[in-house]
Amino acid sequence: MNKAMGNVGLGLRREMLGEVLSSPSSQVDFYEVAPENWMNLGGKFGNQFSRLTEQHNFVCHGLSLSLGATTPLDAEFLKALKQFFERHQIQCYSEHLSYCSGDGHMYDLMPIPFTEEAVKHTASRIREVQAHLERKIAVENVSYYAAPGQEMSELEFTLAVIQEADCDLLLDVNNIYVNSINHGYDAEAFLAAMPTERIAYGHIAGHYEEDKDLLIDTHGADVCDPVWKLLTKAYEYHGIFPTLLERDFNIPPMEILLDEVGQIHSAQSAYRQQQRGIA
Repeated sequence: MNKAMGNVGLGLRREMLGEVLSSPSSQVDFYEVAPENWMNLGGKFGNQFSRLTEQHNFVCHGLSLSLGATTPLDAEFLKALKQFFERHQIQCYSEHLSYCSGDGHMYDLMPIPFTEEAVKHTASRIREVQAHLERKIAVENVSYYAAPGQEMSELEFTLAVIQEADCDLLLDVNNIYVNSINHGYDAEAFLAAMPTERIAYGHIAGHYEEDKDLLIDTHGADVCDPVWKLLTKAYEYHGIFPTLLERDFNIPPMEILLDEVGQIHSAQSAYRQQQRGIA
């Protein structure tokens, strides 16, 4: 875990740049961006972003590396990523444990088959990425709605890839909850089995309830009570790790986002008080 970046973060959208620059919140220790959306940004927005990365801690969460794909990794893209990370002092880079390309780019995150063959293939690609970037990356446990060719559980697959690749974990608490409802497993058991020493940071977000047994991972709503409770459990199992609020659309005013950021702080404070009581 990179404690230097602080304990509570917020996903940054382009429309938030001016407000964050003019009125930065002391509640936010670090910001997260998708590098694909910022690497080639110039003009006013590019200058604003450079000013922000000089003043605040930043992490990157990728969208298009396509770790599970069978096509070769894009060496030029990896070179550009490395330069971007160095220029803006990006403290951590994470990607989805999924794929999004074949003969072309699909603009969606597809589930990697939960098989031994896919473990070895995906882990090899992660190791190749880490060699190109000369840093460890974190992979995120993703939401999924079907598991084609499944030979092992999501939990077994996730743990096996992380171990084989010797990479870190971006622990998405909302994804665990969404998958537990959609696929009928015990969210707390999955959470408890995550490797504490591998957790680089965590995500928390909102989702859409299509039906009582079908949740859609949208990042477009407030975080619901069961997910807040699961975050509390995450701290009980793994201690406090840097945790970031994701919100990708239906962006509310900053004060509402900061209310949810404050709830992350409250969950962490409650854990610290509990630990002091035990001690």
